Amino acid sequence: MQNRSKWTSVIAATLAVQAGLAAFAAPDALAVDGTKNYRVYQNDKPLRDFQTSGGAVAFAKGYAYAHVERITDRQWVWDDFPRYKVYENGISSPGREFRTLREAEQFAANSRFAQIRDLEAPGFVESKFPHFQVYQGDKTFASWSFATLAEAKKAAGAYAGAHIIDLSTNQWIWDNISDARAAALRQSAPIYGVAKDGEPVGAKAYGFLLDAERAANGLAGATVVNTATGQVVHRNAPTFRVMQSGPAVASFFGIDGAIAYAKKLAGATVMKDGLSWWTNVPYLTAFQGNALLRTFNARKSAVAYAAGYKNASVVTADGRTIWSNAKTLTYLGWNGVSDTDTVLEQLGRTQGLDIDSPSWFELAAADGSFTDDSDPALAASVRASGIKLTPLVSNRFDAKLTSAFLRDPAAQTKFIAKLVARLARLNVAGVNVDFEGLAGGDRARYTAFVRSLTSAAHKAGLTVSIDLPRGDVLWDAQTAYDQAALAGIADMIVLMAYDQHWEGSDQAGSVADLAWTEEGVRQFLAYGIPRGKLMLGIPFYVREWRVNAAGGIVDSKALLMKSLGDLIRSTGASGVFDAASGQTKYRYAGSDGYTHVFWSETAETVKARVAIAKKYDLAGVAAWRLGFEQTELWPLLLQLK
Repeated sequence: MQNRSKWTSVIAATLAVQAGLAAFAAPDALAVDGTKNYRVYQNDKPLRDFQTSGGAVAFAKGYAYAHVERITDRQWVWDDFPRYKVYENGISSPGREFRTLREAEQFAANSRFAQIRDLEAPGFVESKFPHFQVYQGDKTFASWSFATLAEAKKAAGAYAGAHIIDLSTNQWIWDNISDARAAALRQSAPIYGVAKDGEPVGAKAYGFLLDAERAANGLAGATVVNTATGQVVHRNAPTFRVMQSGPAVASFFGIDGAIAYAKKLAGATVMKDGLSWWTNVPYLTAFQGNALLRTFNARKSAVAYAAGYKNASVVTADGRTIWSNAKTLTYLGWNGVSDTDTVLEQLGRTQGLDIDSPSWFELAAADGSFTDDSDPALAASVRASGIKLTPLVSNRFDAKLTSAFLRDPAAQTKFIAKLVARLARLNVAGVNVDFEGLAGGDRARYTAFVRSLTSAAHKAGLTVSIDLPRGDVLWDAQTAYDQAALAGIADMIVLMAYDQHWEGSDQAGSVADLAWTEEGVRQFLAYGIPRGKLMLGIPFYVREWRVNAAGGIVDSKALLMKSLGDLIRSTGASGVFDAASGQTKYRYAGSDGYTHVFWSETAETVKARVAIAKKYDLAGVAAWRLGFEQTELWPLLLQLK
């Protein structure tokens, strides 16, 4: 890790002599693109990724409330969300949701009272409400409700002593009680009293219910009580309330009057007995965290709006979250050192760091022995801070040493057993493997070693992450790194997307221009590495080049990101934006007689790199290395998570 340039020259040299290889693989020999481009969700929960939209849609059709998105830009491709919802007097259920109006109408036809709501428009598109209630004496049932007076009269005719209440006026409008029967009831024992707020109104009671109701209807809020049973049999109180932004703004006896009034208001709902009988409040609401942002009728508009906010979601009126961008990136930082004081100093500058990787272990000899610079006290301190620790183990970037080690099963067994035991005693989260500069002929051996190490680590409850060079599709198959196989073994793959131009390069250039970085991500995804297993490595350093008068490269050196501001001020370096790299290219005349050139790494370029990780829905970002950056960068990184 300390000499990132080494792997490129080693690979190039190795390829020239390995197994009689005379040339790199041609483009038409490349592996099949295994990039998963589409994701299936059920509501806002991801289910599975697919290469093609067709495969994703076919899978999604097996789930309710499913949708398919293109992963890179979260473009909505397909869904089976319902468009129409059938209610019956304020009550509905998932089984009453339909894609088409025709389906909703077919279902509604089986209900006596049904209302069909277009979930992408205010109010109902079709509705049938009860308007008349049949009573026999003071008894009635829910099934004795009717939409028309003719239906109510027909039903009431089957009962003696029946009457009908017009629900829109709360008035007794019809009965089949004869005058003689009415007179007899008035002479019978009075059992109906009028009350308000639980207290009797007057001393008079009534034997004929109609008389009691008329008395109650002359007093707002009054009720008629059957004193023999204690039951309230009539209320002179509107049951439909029009709500707007919380409080009731009007009340009505009938649903039609309430709806007519509510239609004049924005964001209104007609409520009865705690149920919503009608509403023009949009079905979808965008939230940021728990804070309401805005309501929407259309899913497309709601998602597009919410996507402009971090930690946002789109929620239905039924409480289903159908979209969310609440996922956060994982941040890993390499320390590049083992010294405890330095590690603590580096961690003290960070904000939002999730995983720390001090350079504690290094392969020392082909027999599997390794150096151990770990500090149990530091491990305990970092763990207590909430940061996970995955110490780095390296191979000294020594191809010859590593080849001998990988050819010795006993050495590997010794190495793995002792390393895993030490990691377990340290009570760390896992290990980060950084074996670089490997010989191409060791491809299968290195994969087998990682498999054995990961198996032992998992048994000890440890995770394994593998650092891999960005490489190039033209010759990756000839290197020691089988990206797809390693991704199937390890818990995380870290793409080291830097050293595009390294110490030995024959031309000056950026350590990692943005287009090259993004292409590396696409390349690794094409190998079939799951997005949730891939972290993007980003540089906190740049390389300064000395160029002679003829334009030739003299040499180069690494510069820390945090020192660039002072360098630019002290040298008067002039900067010009370089569209090819996405960075500002600086140049100044040195006192040594050479032109000095470097491509700057800034908060804006770091932001762009994080944006690449987000665009491709990667697991996170890994920074080489802590201590190279300015402290002021971390608040931005925290905000970008």
